[in-house]
Amino acid sequence: MAGARTYFALLVALLVAIAIVPVSGCALETGPGDDGTTENGAATGEPYRIGAVLSLSGTLAGLGEPERNTLLMEVERINEAGGVHGRPIEVLIEDDASDAENAVAVTSRLVERENVIALIGATGTGGTMAMRQEIDRAGLVQVSVAGGTVITADFHPYVFQTPWSNSIVVPFTLSYLEDQGIDRIALIADSGGFAKDGVEVIKQFIDDFDIEIVIEESFNPGDADMTSQLTKIRATDAEAVVMWNAGAEAATVAKNMAALNFDIPLFGSHGNARVEFIEGAGEAAEGFRFAAGKVLVPEAYGVGTPEYEVATDFIARYTDRFGKAPDTFAGHAYDALHLIVEAMERLSEEFTSEELRDEIEATSGFVGIGGTFTFSPTDHNGMTEDNLGMYEIRNGEWTLAD
Repeated sequence: MAGARTYFALLVALLVAIAIVPVSGCALETGPGDDGTTENGAATGEPYRIGAVLSLSGTLAGLGEPERNTLLMEVERINEAGGVHGRPIEVLIEDDASDAENAVAVTSRLVERENVIALIGATGTGGTMAMRQEIDRAGLVQVSVAGGTVITADFHPYVFQTPWSNSIVVPFTLSYLEDQGIDRIALIADSGGFAKDGVEVIKQFIDDFDIEIVIEESFNPGDADMTSQLTKIRATDAEAVVMWNAGAEAATVAKNMAALNFDIPLFGSHGNARVEFIEGAGEAAEGFRFAAGKVLVPEAYGVGTPEYEVATDFIARYTDRFGKAPDTFAGHAYDALHLIVEAMERLSEEFTSEELRDEIEATSGFVGIGGTFTFSPTDHNGMTEDNLGMYEIRNGEWTLAD
């Protein structure tokens, strides 16, 4: 239900989709020690409360689910290890139903009623930007898990971002297209915030490459057929279709292209780096290429590197917990939570919102799932093209593209 509160209990993770209870670690009642932990080291006492605005329904639900799963798993692990300053972390998760107005409403509820110290989200770029009015009013840190360039390009001192922004992924993708000898592309994108941002960035960078956009088509989130737009594209001399979106409609585009017997390749965005696309598109997903972080094939980090060790440990724990490997969106949530928690650990127990903001901004060399983050007073994304790889779907699996 749009805007409805969804709480989740870590001890019943398999029932989170229907539970309405707090997401927090559970300290065993063996009596707290002097450091605020139980005898087995688990955190106890008054929790630090963090709000999370995720898309658990609607077109972006395929992104929100792995983000939620990750928060469940990581909060439990942090609390079992003693929490922060001996106090547990509690994450209160709200569903914005992939709608920007809902994102504002649930953010307001988290700020006014739950006394959260920071916010993770939103899943989508539109929701992330809509939340900014509440961020301004409350003066709280927001760590977005959406990939729009505008999130950190439209700079706000309290807003950070864990995905690689469109301004990083677009030139990486265009460079790959140029290297493949593709100089005429058809562009198709949805009307949501992430895609609109991506199209704007593509047009900003296109003149830096020997590539021409021969036709541009669009669709709306939730549309069930793009045959009309693709028929127009097929009538052009485009050598590839570039699709920019992050919703479930990407699978429809791929299937419609297959039904129309397209003989040119389909490229996508980092918003398509999810199992939902492979499952939804089926055989039509074969050959689909897109740029995203290295977690999909962790060997790309370099076996034995700190990045590889962090990623493979996360993949193993997530797969064991949820029965499938994590995608890049799970990684964005991991990075958002740990960036906040590690900053909290570097502060004294009673820190202010401003101190937390300053400490996150001072992050340097944080090894996460998306890459290695280094923020600054002018860069709240902290990522580069070095954190990306180009993928191709082969036999229903992510592989590194040639």
